[in-house]
Amino acid sequence: MADNKPIRIDKFLWSVRLYKTRSIASHECRKGRIIINNIQVKPSRIVLKNEIIIVKKPPVIYSFRVIGLVENRVSAKLAELFIEDLTTEKEKAKPNIRQSVGLGNRDKGSGRPTKKERRVIDKLKEDFNDR
Repeated sequence: MADNKPIRIDKFLWSVRLYKTRSIASHECRKGRIIINNIQVKPSRIVLKNEIIIVKKPPVIYSFRVIGLVENRVSAKLAELFIEDLTTEKEKAKPNIRQSVGLGNRDKGSGRPTKKERRVIDKLKEDFNDR
């Protein structure tokens, strides 16, 4: 709960549990999926209070306001003390395209995918995430 200490955006996103690991948060920043003040930010960007952070997790675009700064990872309940969710209900209700396409579903009893099937699945997921 260090309000006066500068915090990097990748570390902040990880500490308030928007991403599972800090390296994933850094990777998303490099991909241009984290936006502050209408500018795509690098992982080393310093976060300030009352800034609006836009997080793109296709197909949903989330918006958060920074209420407080935190350096270490906190529990999910405490994370609400540091960020305010500004995402509209309409945005949150967007259908999960992956489930509707059926990328994660296999017929029961069909076993594990073969190496060739796995490559096709990975290619589809990669193409979807690059949009």
